[in-house]
Amino acid sequence: MYSTHFPQLANSNTCVLVTGHTGFKGTWLTLLLEQMQIRVVGLSLAAESNSIFSRLNRSEKIPEILGDIRDRKVVSEAFVKFKPDVVIHLAAQPLVRRSYADPLLTFETNVLGTANILDVSATHEVRAIGVVTTDKVYKNMETGKRFEESDPLGGFDPYSASKVGTEAAVMAWRSLPSNSEVRISALRAGNVIGGGDYSDDRLLPDIVRAALLSKGLQIRNKNATRPWQHVLDPLVGYLLAINYSLERGVSPNFNFGPQEESLTVGEVIDYVLENEFFRSRLGKIDFANTLEHEAQLLSLNASSAISLLGWKPAWSQKEAIKATIHWWEAVLKSEAYALDLCKDEIERVLSGYR
Repeated sequence: MYSTHFPQLANSNTCVLVTGHTGFKGTWLTLLLEQMQIRVVGLSLAAESNSIFSRLNRSEKIPEILGDIRDRKVVSEAFVKFKPDVVIHLAAQPLVRRSYADPLLTFETNVLGTANILDVSATHEVRAIGVVTTDKVYKNMETGKRFEESDPLGGFDPYSASKVGTEAAVMAWRSLPSNSEVRISALRAGNVIGGGDYSDDRLLPDIVRAALLSKGLQIRNKNATRPWQHVLDPLVGYLLAINYSLERGVSPNFNFGPQEESLTVGEVIDYVLENEFFRSRLGKIDFANTLEHEAQLLSLNASSAISLLGWKPAWSQKEAIKATIHWWEAVLKSEAYALDLCKDEIERVLSGYR
């Protein structure tokens, strides 16, 4: 069904290993691959009790190994057991403010963990690896420039610096003779949103928690812009990028982000408050700046993904926000619908690639 856009991945013999499959993006990616009937396996830490992975409460789970990617033995066990053809590396410490609290853990996970994945892959018959990084890897001088894949990298905070380290590992392992047949790409996306994100210190999850408790919340950096996008849009992009690498025998990096002007944090909140269910449950919203460094102006140029991969966002930023809030409203009223809502949204994005 998807052989036109994903011929290499749609092959019935292809096995895709997703690291971080119990996380927010990992859960959505495994659901996406399953709906595409692509064989998927996972390597991750155990799911947190309040994660979308746990709350979907599925009767059948994908084959998995639970463990820490910083442990080379665990990584090797996964490759020996599953023999993956493709790896999509999502496992990471993904939060900026947590990186300030524990910079060493952030670097160990994001740099050493990635090096373990890449090094073990070199000793197995892996054909392609997509290493997911972030829009925050670019050296951001706050000019409002849309970053292109060729722009210089440079992180100011521990999180973004660790992701620059991740990209350095990608470049290093590409150069190894033992990896000459493995296609390794860095895949950069902006702020993903969608149903089921329970992460701390993220705007929409913070809003959802405040609504659940009928309390106010404090928002930092009201005027900061981010390339907000529905989680499924970059995930489909990752698959298109890997398929492109396999078909062309190349290892390009790709940006994935909305092409309209990035919305501010304040604008996102305004769209949320258009929803009566949330508006009636949220208390006072205060705005305060933080002493920790965070990028203020951030947007990506995804023209390469659009022109080379045929990638196209299924949601505008406004639509992605409204879809996320609708998902949460429906689930908070009846949690039984969560998996069905996920499948409906996956069907929407895949309908554009048939």
